[in-house]
Amino acid sequence: MKEYSNKDIKNVVLLGSSKSGKTTLSEAMLYEGKVIDRRGTVEDKNTVSDNDELEKVNQRSIYATPLYAEFMGKKVNIIDAPGSDDFVGGAISAFRVCENGILVVNAQQGVEVGTSSWIRSADKHKIPLIVAVNQLDGEKADWETTIAALKEELGRKMIIVQFPIATGAGFNGFIDVLTNKYYNFKDANGTREDLDIPADFADQAEMTRQELIEKAAEFDDSLMEKFFEEGTLSEDDIRKGLSLGIRNCEVTPVFCVSAKKDIGVKRLLEFTKNVALSPDVDDTKPASLFIYKNMLEPHLGEVSYFKVMSGVITPGIDLEDPETSNKERFSAIYAVAGTRKEPVDSLRAGDFGCVVKLKNGKSNTTLSAIGSGIVQEKIVYPAPKFRCAIKAKVQQDEQKLGDALKKISSQDPTVVVEYSKELRQTILSGNGEQHINIVKTRLVNEYGVQVELFAPKVPYRETITKVATAQYRHKKQSGGAGQFGEVHLLVCPAEGELNTKFKIDGKETILNVKTSEVTDLEWGGKLEFYNCVVGGAIDLGFMPAILKGIKERMVEGPLTGSYARDIRVFVYDGKMHPVDSKEIAFIIAGRNAFKEAFRNAGPKILEPIYNVEVMTPGEYQGAVMSDIQNRRGILGDLGSDKGFSILKARIPLAELYRYSTTLSSLTSGSATFTMEFADYQPVPGDVQTKLLAEYEAQDKEED
Repeated sequence: MKEYSNKDIKNVVLLGSSKSGKTTLSEAMLYEGKVIDRRGTVEDKNTVSDNDELEKVNQRSIYATPLYAEFMGKKVNIIDAPGSDDFVGGAISAFRVCENGILVVNAQQGVEVGTSSWIRSADKHKIPLIVAVNQLDGEKADWETTIAALKEELGRKMIIVQFPIATGAGFNGFIDVLTNKYYNFKDANGTREDLDIPADFADQAEMTRQELIEKAAEFDDSLMEKFFEEGTLSEDDIRKGLSLGIRNCEVTPVFCVSAKKDIGVKRLLEFTKNVALSPDVDDTKPASLFIYKNMLEPHLGEVSYFKVMSGVITPGIDLEDPETSNKERFSAIYAVAGTRKEPVDSLRAGDFGCVVKLKNGKSNTTLSAIGSGIVQEKIVYPAPKFRCAIKAKVQQDEQKLGDALKKISSQDPTVVVEYSKELRQTILSGNGEQHINIVKTRLVNEYGVQVELFAPKVPYRETITKVATAQYRHKKQSGGAGQFGEVHLLVCPAEGELNTKFKIDGKETILNVKTSEVTDLEWGGKLEFYNCVVGGAIDLGFMPAILKGIKERMVEGPLTGSYARDIRVFVYDGKMHPVDSKEIAFIIAGRNAFKEAFRNAGPKILEPIYNVEVMTPGEYQGAVMSDIQNRRGILGDLGSDKGFSILKARIPLAELYRYSTTLSSLTSGSATFTMEFADYQPVPGDVQTKLLAEYEAQDKEED
């Protein structure tokens, strides 16, 4: 392979809903780019992309696959991104390293929720899009409906470059108003005839071309002036204007394709070559690269996929991670098309490649010339939407499981693994149940670990709702030195202004605060601790011990063993012994006095509440709303956006287990959602009663 400079490189991510035909399109692009001489199919499980065994079995993209095509003197790097929201991490990684996106829309399905999501994501990441309306040869293909939906979604950005003469089984060509030609395809291998536009479509073609010219002229004053003077623009002028509009994400051109029959793919590549953005990089600066993907591959081991961000990468180069100073030497570098890896002598800034068996080459990592200090911005992945608890079926495999999960998470950062000391569970989180099931399959097949997945415990919190007092005397005498400590304390909710007037033992009492300490608890909320002891009943030196005992008790609340929070504690009296009072005695006395007071202070269990936003086709709105209410959810704002309903709700985390699966079932896979922690709120009385009973039964079992 020859060496390409950044001006001859185009980096493109293929986006679209599942079944839109991205993998089939990528196969045709590789065929047109002479990387392959025969196109495979998803059904035959022999495509260059979707080459992993799991992808072949499921017949869908699970991983983002890097590819390339050498086309008319240019190199087009392609990342075939998964369409399912469960595997969105691959697309997010691609957004970080690609300057352009090709949005594949299934003409038989039109604009789906996934289509809308990709448009929004591309807009968020400032990735300009080219739309390829695919499967125009399908029997249910509907060009007009698809274009109307795209127009509603994209607004003034959308501009038609091509339109079909016929759809369905009769689709064998289209009119291209940029080149002013009719392209007729004679077979299913991309063999085309460049013909004049048929007379029956001349008026439609002229009107569409005029709209294209006017759109192109918008982005350059000189083009606008020329258009006013001459009433038209040349083909090169139009390309120049569209390129400027694409650069600013202000225009989205629409093309016609049948990826399966290789109709229109060459024209799409021609436009990409001529108009899409090249990487804005500098190959004269010190070398640096960004690793956007990391995979464990059969017969190769760990493979790190990267984009050269500056300078030139060559075999034998020494780089370092500027954040850790870990050094890496590249023994060989490769250009990548799926499993095909071609050794190359160099890769210049803007190009894609891979390297095998780096010591520390994990995804989302910069490697740069030693001492250069170049660090690239990291990828920010969306928060997980599905969480479960995981454990090895065989206790002896727990360490093996932990190591395997660590490796999988390093390869796919959207797989989040954490051990919760609070819940005493390993929590596995991902983008959906399918995502987690893929992790489970990998654990079994690649790492030989049999696992169980189950609903995680909920991180409840405990607090109090009223004032209570308690006292506890710890006295221990066992022959030698004794232990003695007595603590009298009062608890109340930590809310509002500080009040020191209380009724204690039937008497109105004003507590005089001597010292205070406010602790922001690591699990949320706070503990306010006030020393109000008078007359030297307890030495000031024992106050830290009392506070320590209270904090120990708050780690395992008296109701359900959950963390306690938002409590004020006033220590107002107690007793000491001149010989036997020790720190341990006041730790125990403080802990037990707090436990008793807590139980008498209207204890309440709090549960985590999440803000959930669902985007669904309007036809499923009622079913989604009903399901939310069945989950104890409180519906909020109800809106609409370009044909889709937007539902906002507050839902307890306890009710969100497997929500992504249920939502997919309710809406035939056409809805998406996001969830974000909001706050803690008291559980309803019946739920608290149930939780207390479950905790009591669990205690008895453990005893």
